[in-house]
Amino acid sequence: MQLRKLLLPGLLSVTLLSGCSLFSGEEDVVKMSPLPTVENQFTPSTAWSTSVGDGIGDFYSNLHPAFADSVIYAADRKGTVKAVNADDGKEVWSVNLAEKDGWFSRKPALLSGGLTVAGGHVYVGSEKAQVYALNSSDGSIAWQTTVAGESLSRPVVSDGLVLIHTSNGQLQALNEADGLVKWTVNLDMPALSLRGESAPATAFGAAIVGGDNGRVSAVLMQQGQMIWQQRISQATGSTEIDRLSDVDTTPVIVNGVVYTLAYNGNLTALDLRSGQIMWKRELGSVNDFIVEGNRIYMVDQNDRLLALSTEGGVTLWTQSDLLHRLLTSPALYNGSLVVGDSEGYMHWIDPDNGRFVAQQKVDSSGFLTDPVVADGKLLIQAKDGTLYAITR
Repeated sequence: MQLRKLLLPGLLSVTLLSGCSLFSGEEDVVKMSPLPTVENQFTPSTAWSTSVGDGIGDFYSNLHPAFADSVIYAADRKGTVKAVNADDGKEVWSVNLAEKDGWFSRKPALLSGGLTVAGGHVYVGSEKAQVYALNSSDGSIAWQTTVAGESLSRPVVSDGLVLIHTSNGQLQALNEADGLVKWTVNLDMPALSLRGESAPATAFGAAIVGGDNGRVSAVLMQQGQMIWQQRISQATGSTEIDRLSDVDTTPVIVNGVVYTLAYNGNLTALDLRSGQIMWKRELGSVNDFIVEGNRIYMVDQNDRLLALSTEGGVTLWTQSDLLHRLLTSPALYNGSLVVGDSEGYMHWIDPDNGRFVAQQKVDSSGFLTDPVVADGKLLIQAKDGTLYAITR
């Protein structure tokens, strides 16, 4: 169990907790694996880097950048949102969403989740239950809406709606044009959950989303009507941590199959139409995963990297040399599987066999948020706010 990630400030969200022990003893203490020795088969290079505010510090966050039309958009937790040129990292515009608090100070906006770009707007949510739509041309606010709770996941735009999954278990649809709330669906909340929410995936007019109660739900987007629910994780174990059953990863939909992943649960393939389980594997994670061709690439809750078959979830390879290094979600870039870690290293892996092909130290503050592939570059934002564009 990846308790070092669990203990990062803000990752555990307690709705109601009394008279119980979270940790059972010394067996829960984990140790970060030493840095593996890698003989680089190529040398990744930093094309450019730029500062985006103050970053996220030590607070657990998935505030990663977005990309559209040769412009990269990134933000820090306090409220800075920047647009930079994808070619050279030079600033296009910058705005500060922090509220003025007197003459010389501001209250931080506490931006969270990831940024989304669609239809001429940049969308971002906050821990203060605010969702912003910024004009992508200059960063001005097109609209701002108060939602049902902390907006911790990436906004998802589809069918004229902006879908927001809040920390208190509500899935809300906002009108893309003006931000008005169109409908709200209650996904239920357990007493204790991980801090973070599943961003919905959309297909055929439905939103598929994971919940903190171990279920995956399909919701008809135009009406906000529940189509089906399927449990993929059951709360079991002797401690509260063992019984965490959150589905915080974003589902992946391919050819009528919904692939989902829970913490302390299962990697599960569901039929898109009915929600029926096609197969499942006892694997857990809070990191988003990749489905590419007939393979699934994932980082599990102990920071093992795995490749599995989409037919039955058969393990094809496992890479266990990065245990408990607090890895980011993986990205596929120029023929390599790439992850960052909490010490600021980037690890490049052959997706065919799981062997290391390159390693580089990029940033001293470390990485927590997902790498993003954009315009032929790999983007990753460090905890101190530095945004890097990496090439190979």
